[in-house]
Amino acid sequence: MSRMVGTVSRGIRTPIIRNGDDIVEIVTNSILEASADDGFEIRDRDIIAMTEAIVARAQGNYACVDDIAADVRAKFGGETVGVIFPILSRNRFAICLRGIAKGAKKVVLMLSYPSDEVGNHLISLDMLDEKGVNPYTDVLDLKKYRELFGYEKHPFTGVDYVEYYEGLIRECGADVEIIFANDPRAVLKYTKNVLICDIHSRFRTRRLLRNAGAEIVYGLDEILSAPVNGSGYNENYGLLGSNKATEDQVKLFPRDCQPIVEAIQKNIFDKTGKNVEVMVYGDGAFKDPIGKIWELADPVVSPAYTAGLEGTPNELKLKYLADNEFAGLSGEALKNAIKEKIVSKDNNLVGKMASEGTTPRRLTDLIGSLCDLTSGSGDKGTPVVFIQGYFDNYTTE
Repeated sequence: MSRMVGTVSRGIRTPIIRNGDDIVEIVTNSILEASADDGFEIRDRDIIAMTEAIVARAQGNYACVDDIAADVRAKFGGETVGVIFPILSRNRFAICLRGIAKGAKKVVLMLSYPSDEVGNHLISLDMLDEKGVNPYTDVLDLKKYRELFGYEKHPFTGVDYVEYYEGLIRECGADVEIIFANDPRAVLKYTKNVLICDIHSRFRTRRLLRNAGAEIVYGLDEILSAPVNGSGYNENYGLLGSNKATEDQVKLFPRDCQPIVEAIQKNIFDKTGKNVEVMVYGDGAFKDPIGKIWELADPVVSPAYTAGLEGTPNELKLKYLADNEFAGLSGEALKNAIKEKIVSKDNNLVGKMASEGTTPRRLTDLIGSLCDLTSGSGDKGTPVVFIQGYFDNYTTE
């Protein structure tokens, strides 16, 4: 009988990870113990994935507010800094903002509107329409913003992020001026020294500012890109991908992950003889349909993965085949025709009608999203995910 189960994603429990723990051994042993406990066999091309958080925790990749402040002060001279396009998040940005404020005399905080880059809304599009505001051209100061929109609170968190961020900056001893704009060049009327805080659009923002005459320009990816006073760091992403650890400390995105995934892959092969794929994952790449929030606040879904996870899916759309090319077939004849079509499919189906509607995204983004949904972000206690059958298709027995 043909195999009836396709892809299976399992959350794997591990010990609580602490600074200095051997993440390679812990992940390897957790998979092997789960296999014995739950009765599944490890097979070739299975996928082992671990959250970026446990990798960073094992590395001790942390930094405190004073470390951030020291780096900001060194780069901007302790004077006025334009902080533009931060996301609206107590977890992702609030502690970073405290460090920035402690490293500056004044912060010109420029918020994008009606929402931040990942979809956290200050106000609704309907409110913009009602007030006749054009978000592409209009620059609002705080007084005008309050006159138009009042004190709107985020529907999920109950926080007025404008008020919250203003308070954080003042508590850290810096003066603050808040403006609302979507053209990064608008900040240059207030200061020529700019800290870029957007994530996925940061390269364009940097280019526009430099071409428009900005004098000192850094991105969050360049703050703590090297250790400060022995702090953690990330040479590629700096503070991007960091999140709150304590009221005074952030956990940074993990660094040097490639040797870790390759070591786990080798460990599993040495112990089982099976060639598995391994990856580190952070946020999934999906959007909430109600809150309109795009989940991806990390700079990438996966900072490291083994070679077999490179590329994109190359799949045929079964319903297209059934409704078109094989519309006159049914039963075993239809099943056999589709299987034969899969076996003989081209190595590159880009642009072919039979692949229309399949997801042309990178494997690591798709798998990372599956992992993020499997492990969750709360108290499931499964920071490792084991996936089987992801590379199977209709012909796999």
